[in-house]
Amino acid sequence: MKNKVQLITYVDRLSGGDIADLKALLCEPSSPLAGLFGGVHLLPFFYPIDGADAGFDPIDHTQVDPRLGNWSDLKDLGECMDVMGDVIVNHVSSASPQFQDWLANGSASAHAGMFLTMATVFPSGASEAQLLQLYRPRPGLPFTGMTHGSGEKSLVWTTFTPQQIDIDVHHRNGKAYLQGILDCYAQSGVTSIRLDAVGYAIKRAGTSSFMLPETFDFIAEFAAEARAKGMEVLVEVHSYYQRQIEIAAKVDWVYDFALPPLVLHALNFGKASALKAWIGMRPQNAITVLDTHDGIGIIDIGADATDREHRPGLVPPAELDALVECIHNNSGGQSRLATGAVASNLDLYQVNCTFYDALARDDEAYLAARAIQFFLPGVPQVYYVGLLAGENDMDLLASTRVGRDINRHRYGRDEITEAAQRPVVQRLMDLIRLRNSHPAFDGQFECLSCGENELRLRWRNASHVAELRVDLAAKRHRLECTPQALAMAEKDLQ
Repeated sequence: MKNKVQLITYVDRLSGGDIADLKALLCEPSSPLAGLFGGVHLLPFFYPIDGADAGFDPIDHTQVDPRLGNWSDLKDLGECMDVMGDVIVNHVSSASPQFQDWLANGSASAHAGMFLTMATVFPSGASEAQLLQLYRPRPGLPFTGMTHGSGEKSLVWTTFTPQQIDIDVHHRNGKAYLQGILDCYAQSGVTSIRLDAVGYAIKRAGTSSFMLPETFDFIAEFAAEARAKGMEVLVEVHSYYQRQIEIAAKVDWVYDFALPPLVLHALNFGKASALKAWIGMRPQNAITVLDTHDGIGIIDIGADATDREHRPGLVPPAELDALVECIHNNSGGQSRLATGAVASNLDLYQVNCTFYDALARDDEAYLAARAIQFFLPGVPQVYYVGLLAGENDMDLLASTRVGRDINRHRYGRDEITEAAQRPVVQRLMDLIRLRNSHPAFDGQFECLSCGENELRLRWRNASHVAELRVDLAAKRHRLECTPQALAMAEKDLQ
């Protein structure tokens, strides 16, 4: 994976069109976004992109949605920049042909065994205590009653929604299904994959069925298969921060999901202690993000839900509650309308808001946050709405009543051109170019000693130096770089 900033985007929501249009936006010299990114993570582009969970409930994971193009178009994009795609390892759509065939024919189906039921995991039945032990990202039990063509009924495992049917990843049919996805990606020039919802992929009676030791084994096995086909693996798990450190030791890349709330905590409360503590222990093979297609994770810096007394969070509970309220206040209450049970949210442990609104649309605070992200070890990814310092889309939220849509705006080409001319976006693009080009970022990193309301991060590579100083109380940053990037740094400070 290139040591350059990457973009996270939906194909149609940024380009306003298909894969070919996105390639033109990111690669044609006349485009305002040309040459900015070393790679692009394409959010679900397989069929369909507009299901029950915005593409994360694939009917056919091996088909590009025809509205976006085909595998050849994806390969063309890959000739311009590295491409990352999602592998939805935990589930498939209830409308998929495999599930529909099993529903109609039961054990006689060619796909029998591919889908998890309650009986698969609890063949002798489950006690109340065992059921209450199960972990899922929303209230209630992870089962949905289904009736087969024969009239027989099954309690199908549905971790997320009744439209997302969990796969038995250890059954030969489940394995064959996932291998087919890897083969499509490898043949189409995809260089990296993101394992979506992998924390829930392994279920075992008598456990929480979330991030078990067997889950780590599955991740390691699947990652080895992907690497054998020429692809690196990024693991996506929202959980207690120590688990991220454990995961990082076993995979190519892991998200630094603790970073977004910690940066907001540091800037909104003017103190660096929690962020500095995390910098001292965080994994180095991290993909750094401030925003994604999901919400801002709170669970990632809180106490372990399974043992709050002995496994505290990076931020005390009272400060964590205050941070959530601060985001709601900064957004003028908009994030409150999109968060929790009020807006059909799958993940009740996230705050839905653009990162720009979470910082009260303060340009200087926003650029300081991005500078912190870019200076930490790892590969930075910038979400398409964040790239354009996008504001909460309340019209889309009102239309869909899906909380995360507040941060999933649909941009037209003219709107992109206009947004790219805003000073805050121009300065962010300069920061991206600095991060991509300065030799210091191929050297050694250190977090320097400073006061409680300050942060100093430095990269040094022989005579090349890039240093970031952030005044957290004032929410302002300053860059000091060796001559190769002085002009860019000076422009950023204007």
